[in-house]
Amino acid sequence: AFDKTIAKDNSLAVGFFQRGFVHLQLEMYEEALSDYHMAFSHLRKNPFIDYKQLGLRHILYAWEVLYSTAAAQCRLQQWQEARVTLDKAVVWRPEGRTAILDLALERVQDRLFLEPMQVPPGEFFRPRKKEVEELDSKNFLGKPKVISSIIPNDEYIGFEPLRPQKQGFYEPSADTLR
Repeated sequence: AFDKTIAKDNSLAVGFFQRGFVHLQLEMYEEALSDYHMAFSHLRKNPFIDYKQLGLRHILYAWEVLYSTAAAQCRLQQWQEARVTLDKAVVWRPEGRTAILDLALERVQDRLFLEPMQVPPGEFFRPRKKEVEELDSKNFLGKPKVISSIIPNDEYIGFEPLRPQKQGFYEPSADTLR
């Protein structure tokens, strides 16, 4: 499902973030690391992306992506890279709230695995009803009709207002009567 989602919107950072979490659960560590790198790059140097406008009640923070990246690096025994990534996460973390990252740095120093972060279980994209209704196609022009003239001498094609009538123009020709 995440593969299909990312195929439809390859800039969806939260899609890469969640797929990275699933890859970690499946012990596909290289793929998880790649997904976390993609999620961070799709944040486009923003400290967070608020997905509430799209119908997901979640804010994806850059420091959470970096923390999960470090978790994948721990699984790959890349302890030094994990430490560098966590140091980078401290920079992205809002002021005064670095306790979780300090604890993570201690765990990496002791060579203990980190548990990755994820979107809270039970949170799904739920677009607003108005947006879903607008997805239905509307036919503003109606059904097309082909209109042909029953007048034998009429060669006009197109639209026009009423034409002035000419004497004998609307009479069938002698060949038609035969």
